Amino acid sequence: MSSDDIFHLIYLSTLIVVLGGSFFLTTKIKLTKTLQTASIWVFIFFGAIAVIGLWGTIKETLSPKQIHFNDTDQIVVSRQMDGHYYITLYLNDTPIDFIIDTGASDMVLTRDDAVAAGLELDTLNFLGRAITANGEVRTAPIKLKTVAIGNFEDVNVPAVVNNGQMNKSLLGMDYLQRWGKIEIYKGELILSR
Repeated sequence: MSSDDIFHLIYLSTLIVVLGGSFFLTTKIKLTKTLQTASIWVFIFFGAIAVIGLWGTIKETLSPKQIHFNDTDQIVVSRQMDGHYYITLYLNDTPIDFIIDTGASDMVLTRDDAVAAGLELDTLNFLGRAITANGEVRTAPIKLKTVAIGNFEDVNVPAVVNNGQMNKSLLGMDYLQRWGKIEIYKGELILSR
């Protein structure tokens, strides 16, 4: 039995004791008030111990770590609860959140993210067009001085700025192909160089 299995067994046992005890205490069984109060405090104590002991697991389940870096030139991105993969890249030294979209060709910035990365929208020419699920949008081609994540940095990276409404910038295949290998395995997207 692995340490994870033992940990889960302890957690489930504690959960059963707490739930069973709370059911026992809420029924109409005649107990003295002191015994009932003492039992409630015992269950609160064990419940608190279970939460404290499992806080790392609970926190990881509710909000999984977005990214971690391996020693082997890999970036591992966890799938989030909505089924998407999110990543934060540094564009011109500014953190910008992206949704990884293997169906998108380009790295596509929202207008707000483009401004945050130091671009002046009034100098851009929105002459390009893209067909999206929401219809046609106008785009402006740009070059980003630097795009960085962890120890990896690329220079003069082509991207486009979307002139339409978009909630989050998209990280498409043009940038993803800079990685030697893209793999999706057990809820993780692994980028290797």
